[in-house]
Order: sequence, then C-alpha cells, then structure tokens
Amino acid sequence: MPRARRFRFRHAAAAAVAALLWGCAALDPPVIAERASPFGTIVVTAEPDGLRAMRFGRGGVTQSVARPGDPGYLHFRYARLALAGAALVETPRRMLVVGLGGGSLPMFLRQHYPEATIDAVDVDPAVVAVAREHFGLREDARLRTHVADGRAFVDAAPAGQYDLVILDAYGSERVPEHLTTVEFLGAVRRALDPDGVLVSNLWNGWYNRRYEAMLRTHEAAFAEVHVLDSRQEVNHVVIALARARGLGADALAARAAAAARARGYRFDLGALVAGAYLAPRPRAAEVLRDPPPR
Repeated sequence: MPRARRFRFRHAAAAAVAALLWGCAALDPPVIAERASPFGTIVVTAEPDGLRAMRFGRGGVTQSVARPGDPGYLHFRYARLALAGAALVETPRRMLVVGLGGGSLPMFLRQHYPEATIDAVDVDPAVVAVAREHFGLREDARLRTHVADGRAFVDAAPAGQYDLVILDAYGSERVPEHLTTVEFLGAVRRALDPDGVLVSNLWNGWYNRRYEAMLRTHEAAFAEVHVLDSRQEVNHVVIALARARGLGADALAARAAAAARARGYRFDLGALVAGAYLAPRPRAAEVLRDPPPR
C-alpha cells in the first residue's frame, strides 16, 4: 500500500475504533450545534448519560467528551492517565493545557487543584466558544483561556513559569508538526520549573506513523520519560520530567494513588497507571526537528 494511502487508512481505522469504543448508540447521535471555524466544522452531539461530544465534521474522530455541570467527570482513560503527571508535582501552582477541546481537563484541574492557576490555550476561537456554550467551561481568576498558537504561547512564557504542562493539541488527524519537534519541546522544558512535568497525549504506533520519532524526541529533550498505554483507546500518554528522578512503574503508580486519594478523584489512578505502564526500551527513530529557515 503506498505510504499516503496507508496513512489515510490508519486514521480511518482510528476513527472506526473510536466509534466502536464509544458504543453503537453513538454512531448517529443527535446534533446539538454546528459551528464553522478556520480549521473545519465543529459538531456537538448529545450522547447517552447526559454527555456531549465534540468532533471536527460529522464523521470525525471524537475530540472531547464532557458532562456539562460535572467538572469532576473525565470520560477518556487517557485523560485520567494524564493526571499521573500532576501527581509528580509536589504542590502544583501554575498549569498549562495546550489544546482545549471541550475543556474537560482544565475544568477537572480547576476543581481538584483550587490553589493552582491554569492557562488553557487553543488556536481555534470557535473551539473556545463551543466549550463555553455547550460544554460548561467556566473561566475565572484561576482558569483562563487564550486563543493562540500553542507554540507561540510557550515561546513567550517566562522561564520556569509552569509546574505542569499538558499537550493535548490535535487537529482533525494529527498533532500539528510544529508542536512535535525537539526545539518546541526544549521551549516547553524552559517554560517548566526545574522540577516540572510535561504530559503529552499521542496516538499510538498503529495510527501514528511518527509515533516512535515523537517518543525519541521527548527523550532527547527531557531527562526522564515514561509511557502509559490507555489500552482501550488509541492513545499513549507520555510523562516527561525536566529533572531525572529514577522512577519506575511501582513508584509512579504509588504517587498517582496518593494524589488521587488526597485530591478526591472518583477513580483509582494508581491502578490505572500500574496497568498502563510500558517498560522502557531503546528507540532508533529520528529526532524530529524544525525545518531549516529559508
């Protein structure tokens, strides 16, 4: 199969898997709203159990799911696993989420880390508007949204600004390329506190031809990297530490369990992390870099 066709097939397969996981009832859900944006049409659908979903296009992969009025609810396993990164921050004070979707992660963090200030960034103004109007996103002095390119926002951040950065920025098919390079991840590391943590959401190697290179690039930019497999979903969660700590699966799961208890999560994060941890292995892939200036 030619490379371009193989790549399209993988993303079509990812969409099919997402639909199957979501359940047959969601194959043709009622449409609540459609909004044009510079990046396509945003579709909001009503789902079972009072949930709402966001997609780019009616047949697009589900980008976000939330239960309006319930900020403590996280639908996707990968979003729950992302909180293992927060568990490694002693006292989170400033957090950055790049990629808003319906706002589930920022709203969850706002509820469970009330002392923290959270910046949520999305390049698409229509996504921000839809999150406010249809997903219950509520901003205040400690949760602020910004319409900006994630890379430009990170580049402009003061050094050491954040304890935790979560990268969850997807277009309709992939992470934008300028958010995958070692230069960008170096800028993220500079924006982190010396003991800070980066969390990245990636599609796994079945659906992402650059998966190995993305992981290798994280390893080139950060001192210590851990990978969690969300299993029932196509996502892998990468936890990258600015300072090496020599953590293993047991230590990471223990920290996650303790944070979940202390912060009142509704789910057992320790058990999720223990079941998702992937043993480290050598990677021969290339390090992704910015294209040379013209």
